Amino acid sequence: MGPDSRSARIQVLVAEQAARRGARIGVVDVCTAAVAALPVGGAGLSAMSRTAASHPLCSTDDISRQLEELQLTLGEGPCVEAFARGSAVLTPDLCTVELQDHWAVFADAALEAGARAVFSLPLQMGAISPGVLDLYAGIPTVLGTEELADAMAFADLATLLVLDARIDETGAPTDGPVPDRSFEDLGAYRAEIDQASGMLTVQLGVGIDEAFVRLRAHAYAQERRLADVAADVVARRLRFSPDTEPDQPEEAT
Repeated sequence: MGPDSRSARIQVLVAEQAARRGARIGVVDVCTAAVAALPVGGAGLSAMSRTAASHPLCSTDDISRQLEELQLTLGEGPCVEAFARGSAVLTPDLCTVELQDHWAVFADAALEAGARAVFSLPLQMGAISPGVLDLYAGIPTVLGTEELADAMAFADLATLLVLDARIDETGAPTDGPVPDRSFEDLGAYRAEIDQASGMLTVQLGVGIDEAFVRLRAHAYAQERRLADVAADVVARRLRFSPDTEPDQPEEAT
């Protein structure tokens, strides 16, 4: 299955969960849809930052809630490691001696909570990582190639939703709710963010990662949604200059 068709299928599954809630798409729908589609018992998602306190955003059940809180409190576990490495950490069985030694405290606590396998996937757009999606199973479990690809697609969709929240200057989402989005918004949202970041690389003479940071800093300073600022850049209503402060670009004339 190609990445585009997989992404479209995952978006439909998440949209269906939102319809059952009678609401627009939110991160809770990503977690719920992932549990329904994959051989896992629950899912949790935490907002994470290297310079600010991390915190859970949602969980589908009590075990996933405990796993999120345990890892953020202990500072160890697959979630913490996936965020630090910027790549997925897959643990099919927490009872292995290697993992017991690697996460001495977390492994025992997770097993006691009811988790036997944990799969952690970082939320990423370029070098920006606002959090991690965690999936757990109550029995030893291995994700097949297609299942892992689906899990990563769920994480990719969660990234879009988390980044659309207003974020503070450290890059961490604020404590306010992550906004719901309509199904039609999702593809256009990422495309517009990518296009705006690309335009800023030319305006500022910087790399794509620095361009995204500047875009995000302006959204925070102006207390605006990232998607709205990106739309202004793409429409050329807003122009950034290397000579201005990161949060004070020029209104286009």
